[in-house]
Amino acid sequence: MNRSVLFDSPFLLGFEHTRSLIERAQKAAAESYPPYNVEDRGDGGVRITLAVAGFSPDQLEVNVEDRQLTVLGRRDDNVARPEDAFLHRGIAARGFIRNFVLADGMVVEEASLEHGLLHIDLSRPEPEKRILRIPIKARA
Repeated sequence: MNRSVLFDSPFLLGFEHTRSLIERAQKAAAESYPPYNVEDRGDGGVRITLAVAGFSPDQLEVNVEDRQLTVLGRRDDNVARPEDAFLHRGIAARGFIRNFVLADGMVVEEASLEHGLLHIDLSRPEPEKRILRIPIKARA
């Protein structure tokens, strides 16, 4: 993968994590299967909907690791049934891996499969307010 010229400056030391997030986002944007929608549900909620027609819940996997949401679909394409004599095959029957980079604080609430659409609901809970009182030392 090409390194971003923006982060190769010697004045931007310590931004390796930001560079890796940008590289992950670029890779995720280049993927095109399966198609998906991202909806703003208000109050910091987001819904990602992927078109996964033909996949059952046991063929799908949703994981979050280090602020990266990964959706994996596995198909056993080697199993051919005798009744499968396609005149036209327009529904993709291949496995996939789709990645999304999550912002800080995003939490996956639930994933559900309905009518060939995988819905993944995310939320961003309000951070707790922390008040830290700093003692003042008197120096003579």
